[in-house]
Amino acid sequence: MNKTFKYIVLLALACFVGKANAQELKTEVFSLLNLDYPGLEKVKALHQEGKDADAAKALLDYYRARTNVKTPDINLKKVTIGKDEQKMADEALQHTFFAHKGYQPSFNYGEDIDWRYWPVKDNELRWQLHRHKWFTPMGKAYRVSGDEKYAVEWTKQYIDWIKKNPLVKVDKKEYEMTGDNQLKGDVENARFAWRPLEVSNRLQDQTSQFQLFLPSPSFTPEFLTEFLVNYHKHAIHILGNYSAQGNHLLFEAQRMIYAGAFFPEFKEAAAWRKSGIDIMNREINVQVYNDGGQFELDPHYHLAAINIFCKALNIADLNGFRNEFPQEYLDTIEKMIVFYANVSFPDYTNPCFSDAKLTNKKEMLKNYRNWSKMFPKNQFIKYLATDGKEGALPEYLSKGFLKSGFFVFRNSWGTDAMQMVVKAGPKAFWHCQPDNGTFELWFNGKNLFPDSGSYVYAGEGEVMEQRNWHRQTCVHNTVTLNNKNLDQTESVTKLWQPEGNVQILVTENPSYKNLKHRRSVFFVDNSYFVIVDEMVGSQKGSINLHYQMPKGEIANSREDMTFVTQFEEGSNMKLQCFGPEGMTMKKEPGWCSTAYRKRYKRMNVSFNVKKDSEDAVRYITVICPIKNSADAPKLSAKFKNKAFNENGLEVEVKVNGKKQSLNYKL
Repeated sequence: MNKTFKYIVLLALACFVGKANAQELKTEVFSLLNLDYPGLEKVKALHQEGKDADAAKALLDYYRARTNVKTPDINLKKVTIGKDEQKMADEALQHTFFAHKGYQPSFNYGEDIDWRYWPVKDNELRWQLHRHKWFTPMGKAYRVSGDEKYAVEWTKQYIDWIKKNPLVKVDKKEYEMTGDNQLKGDVENARFAWRPLEVSNRLQDQTSQFQLFLPSPSFTPEFLTEFLVNYHKHAIHILGNYSAQGNHLLFEAQRMIYAGAFFPEFKEAAAWRKSGIDIMNREINVQVYNDGGQFELDPHYHLAAINIFCKALNIADLNGFRNEFPQEYLDTIEKMIVFYANVSFPDYTNPCFSDAKLTNKKEMLKNYRNWSKMFPKNQFIKYLATDGKEGALPEYLSKGFLKSGFFVFRNSWGTDAMQMVVKAGPKAFWHCQPDNGTFELWFNGKNLFPDSGSYVYAGEGEVMEQRNWHRQTCVHNTVTLNNKNLDQTESVTKLWQPEGNVQILVTENPSYKNLKHRRSVFFVDNSYFVIVDEMVGSQKGSINLHYQMPKGEIANSREDMTFVTQFEEGSNMKLQCFGPEGMTMKKEPGWCSTAYRKRYKRMNVSFNVKKDSEDAVRYITVICPIKNSADAPKLSAKFKNKAFNENGLEVEVKVNGKKQSLNYKL
């Protein structure tokens, strides 16, 4: 009796689990489609006869035979799979899901998938789980191997996700976690599963997954109806919940263009496409300054924005609606590429200002090759696309982007170059850090002043502490009051002189209440830098000048305030700071992060002066890049104007006894 009862329970459970993943014919799909669309005649006739199961089969036949729609993301004639993708696909069979590259090895989400599992309270881990990054590798694994297990599992997971992640009403602001986080149950889950950015990610990636799995016997007519109804729900959700601004809005709009172009059979397809194109055409003028800089002032998101704008053009080209983007749209993308190329280093990497991650040469060569196809006449892009084999470099060396507040000093375009990139621009958004005046300095193959980076984005407890550490003004190459974050980041360019033996940048930021920061940078004889920092105003307190040192052995002296790197021959530097009487030096442990949840220890240095009067606090820092530590020059520097002058500056610097007067008048 017990055995029989146990058997019945197990059978019922198996039926229940089977039913949970069972594919159902969703007849509402026929009301979402334009059944007068060319090729759907048979589908329409069967539906009108009440034969919806047959109509669904005819619809699947139509999609399997369809050739008039193309996407740039996948070439079905030549499907290949990399080692990492194969691993993602195989692990996914066991419900070990690659949610985020910062969390490796991947977490297992249980035999009965728990889509709400949140092993580390990092919002990104939970958001990105719902991007289903392993689905496309599963599709590739299916196509390459022909093994049906990948298709069986994909369809099960797809249906399981729909069943366990209902779209319930969520206050729009909750999607970006600006609420009080008191939500529970389906509403708490929906803020992760149905955030418009994640929804848009699925909209785009499911166009590839659809094509990869379409020939599979597991891709049944019933599954097709589930897929299309779900896809339609995604597009409608974004239409009503577009993000307010920034890269999220761009991603969502571009992916709505994908949705409208890839599924023209939906009644609203043309409206989806138009919605996306209208936003792209509008936002390229809102989000990109006239100098080509993207308004988040973050190299990583600048690069992402270029590729979003290009993706929209690529799908337009393939499906015949390029004319819906004006010439101005293309001109702006070209300016953005030139901006990015200028602020990047000779090895194709980028400064890690704000929330930026480090790119690599392989990735960037691929980007430049794609961009070069779009802008075949641009010789600079061609030069970078071919690694210098074709095309030509610009005639200028140093370059300023005054609206965005990015300035580049360089003495060459080669890998042996000396190049400083300074960031001192207008107020920006969430990804931008309060770091006005900071810089990175490259010399002969090495970044000698890497930015602190960002490490993580947002979450609870420790995750937020880690983010806030990297965002501090005091962990950047700039000046603070009492080590506090800047109150204001609204730098104004007072002078930019990028030619001659002495190149000059002067910027000013109203950093704190009653205390402004003027930073003057001199690039002297294409061989060394002099940075003058003046903190002016009635505010009193400790004035701290911060420098973030590279990783490795660095000799230093409190007596003469010097730091000399002890690296192998090739790329070293000497830094010496000259400040008011009573200046002290402090060394602290610091961090540098160039990828999500990857960081290494290094040294932070500050030069500190007590400001107890109305007088300005003024520092002179001389930075000499040198190939060999033993060649570190003898340095001295002093102010010639005895007090801060609103209209100018004069300092005298000696390098190995050679005197140099540095000055400007505004």
